[in-house]
Amino acid sequence: MLRFLTAGESHGPSLTIIVEGLPAGLPITAEQIADDLARRRLGYGRGPRMRFERDVLRLTAGIRHGRTLGSPVAIEVLNSEWPKWEQEMSAAPGVPTDKLTKPRPGHADLVGMQKYAFDDARDVLERASARETAARVVAGALAKALIREIGVEVVSHVVRIGAVSAPAQSRPGPGDLAAVDESEVRCFDSATAELMVAEIKAAAKEGDSLGGIVEVVAYGVPTGLGSYVHWDRKMDGLLAAALMSIQAVKAVEIGDGMAQAAQRGSVAHDAIAVDAEFSQGGGYVRRSDHAGGLEGGMTSGAPLIARVAMKPLATLNRPVLETVDVATGEATVSFKERTDVTAVPALGVVTEAMMALVVASEALRKFGGDSVEEFVRNHATYIEHLGSTSSAARPA
Repeated sequence: MLRFLTAGESHGPSLTIIVEGLPAGLPITAEQIADDLARRRLGYGRGPRMRFERDVLRLTAGIRHGRTLGSPVAIEVLNSEWPKWEQEMSAAPGVPTDKLTKPRPGHADLVGMQKYAFDDARDVLERASARETAARVVAGALAKALIREIGVEVVSHVVRIGAVSAPAQSRPGPGDLAAVDESEVRCFDSATAELMVAEIKAAAKEGDSLGGIVEVVAYGVPTGLGSYVHWDRKMDGLLAAALMSIQAVKAVEIGDGMAQAAQRGSVAHDAIAVDAEFSQGGGYVRRSDHAGGLEGGMTSGAPLIARVAMKPLATLNRPVLETVDVATGEATVSFKERTDVTAVPALGVVTEAMMALVVASEALRKFGGDSVEEFVRNHATYIEHLGSTSSAARPA
């Protein structure tokens, strides 16, 4: 299995990522990881911090001469703005210069202060910040590199910002990620993208924020990842938990999940047919993908599809959200940090990382292997076995 841990604060000296479980021999370079980090900064409606940030990487363990060693991989993402924050965020004993005592509704501020007995919201927001998603993207880049070795590609795109939605049939394929990234809102439908930009401009003019929905799709996932045997190994549960853990995410839908609640069974399910050439499904295909590539907690060989909903950001460019100053008990409005109008385009890149990490972890559980060569060989043997034991793959 693949495990990862992140550490670091939003304005601290760096974020640290440790990834355990990668097999030896996986080709990895700092440039590969930096490319995904740069994609995370994309998107119309991002705030000024995205222009200031420069993600400088240090690969400090587990990689030698561009290949993983099989030991834990450790990577740092340095904070280019650290000199401005060195005093305020110093680890040495001291006193903050400006305590934040007006917590933002919709953020972790107040509950975190209560839980950990803090009198300064910065003690909460520094770790609760979505800056932590940069660390997830680093871990996800490693996971993507691994599952590409067995033919899996993960793609995301924005399907809604505010009140503007893309057509349901607009879905990029496994080779369309570059085309998605060319859109300033990462929407695959160009006409909808223009409307989304207008929606963001209108919200920005009013100092407000917008949420939205991204769709993330994994192509080439073999049948049989996950399990129906134990509740905590069901693939849909693992995927939903991973995606729900992303900052500001409030809902996750697998396939046509919500719509299926209003449908009859005769139309909600994916008919099964024979296609001997469809090796990842063992010679069986689904004529549709209402289930989002998951049946009984396991992958079916169809594309793995999830939609992820992000709420509007809790920090606004005009202070209108009513709160209480916890130092005085008086009614006031919440404080303001640098913020985005929307971070939905960036959310897509983070969902790719989290889906890739789940798929990679379950693929390692299924196929094992101490080296990438062994991992790929075990996958190939499994696919061959599926075909040899399937009546669908044998000639009549």
